[in-house]
Amino acid sequence: MLFVCYNHCSTCAKARRWLNENDVDFTERDIKGDNPTAAELKRWYKASGLPLKRFFNTSGMPYREMKLKDKLPEMSEDEQLKLLATNGMLVKRPIVVNANKILVGFSPETWQNAFSSTADTLK
Repeated sequence: MLFVCYNHCSTCAKARRWLNENDVDFTERDIKGDNPTAAELKRWYKASGLPLKRFFNTSGMPYREMKLKDKLPEMSEDEQLKLLATNGMLVKRPIVVNANKILVGFSPETWQNAFSSTADTLK
């Protein structure tokens, strides 16, 4: 399982702690040093069933500085994915990727439900 995070993010630290406490094996990837590609983001977005906007870190400085709240509705899906691939700080984190689930952001309840329903494939 892949755990995409930012080391200076308190939410990512909580998610990492949750994974460790629940004995979930994962490979960690720093989103700032190794930002997901547009192709990876597209695969994850399609597999997640979530709206593409959920992959944007809407509370981050780059999102606000670029005024993306106003620009995203006018952009195509491909344009949005290419933009996300340019800067890891634009991407919502953490992201968990495995064969069965793509989780974006951290919610202990959501993660517990997701992990308990696929426990055999996560460890």
